[in-house]
Amino acid sequence: MAAAFWARCVSRMGLCRSVWSGGSRHYRAARCAALKQPLVMEEVVPRPVLPHEVRVDVHFCGVNFADILVCRGQYQERLHVPFTPGMEFSGTVLETGADVSTVKEGDRVIGVSAFSSMAEECVTDQKLLWKIPEGVPLQEAAVLPVSYGTAIMALEHRARTQPGETVLVTAAAGATGLAVIDVATNILQAKVIAAAGSDEKCKLAVQRGAQSSVNYSQGSLREAVRKLVGSGGVDVAIDTVGGDVFLEALHSLAWEGRIVVVGFAGGTIASVPANLLLLKNISAMGVYWGRYQDRNFPVFSQSLSSALQYCQEGRIQPHLGAVFKLEEVNDAFRHVVQRKSTGKVLLSLK
Repeated sequence: MAAAFWARCVSRMGLCRSVWSGGSRHYRAARCAALKQPLVMEEVVPRPVLPHEVRVDVHFCGVNFADILVCRGQYQERLHVPFTPGMEFSGTVLETGADVSTVKEGDRVIGVSAFSSMAEECVTDQKLLWKIPEGVPLQEAAVLPVSYGTAIMALEHRARTQPGETVLVTAAAGATGLAVIDVATNILQAKVIAAAGSDEKCKLAVQRGAQSSVNYSQGSLREAVRKLVGSGGVDVAIDTVGGDVFLEALHSLAWEGRIVVVGFAGGTIASVPANLLLLKNISAMGVYWGRYQDRNFPVFSQSLSSALQYCQEGRIQPHLGAVFKLEEVNDAFRHVVQRKSTGKVLLSLK
């Protein structure tokens, strides 16, 4: 149903004008004017920056499944229309508030925002910006925030993954899945079993560093994992799918294994069989990366600092799946909903 809806969305977007408080200069933004409807292009007037805020000239913006959910009114955080979606971006600093000391005009940065970055300009708090190191392109840096922030948080902070452990990752060819493979293999020296829904996606996951793969559209994930690792199971599972795939991954855990719930891209939230937790002494936990921004900011910030450092050192290789223009945002949404995407999907604002 979701795929059919976005398939009806046209990529040619209507143009209207919205007046915000500020000057006469306008910039373009993709706007959700009504839930469950195609986004539209608007010209908006920039608002003044507050003393602690920074205005960024956005070059690239990530397209995440959460953006699609929030535009349907199905995300855990509900926004009042109209609003501009977009959770992450890369760009250059245009203007800083009077109290800003962390960045200056012209700095290249990545940042996160509360659904406002699918626009040519974005205003955000200075603490939600990170300088991009020399040698890291803006496009590559734009892949990092949500996908790699989540992967690092799930693997390092929550699952406490150790060298030599075996990690099972579902939806392995997606943006977060490939980031998990990258971090687990190249940073944590773990062994990765990639689970995906097609042979092509499994092949990509292996090309990106997974030691083996399982196409769970062709049979039981649990049985396929058993054939690969035996009855012992895997040490860590990172699941972004939910439903039956989550349950199969849960049953694939070894003694004292850990499963981390990242999302429910399959659309179904499974119930955890608590007896399994008891019998195998396993742990089921979640990671809502964005919530750390409010609840534990040092951990949140470190996940992005680490991603940038790993990228600068050449230890990770972010995978870019597709780039759309801002006015093609509905096409980008449809590309994700129809499960055509592999790796990160970006909007280019330049």
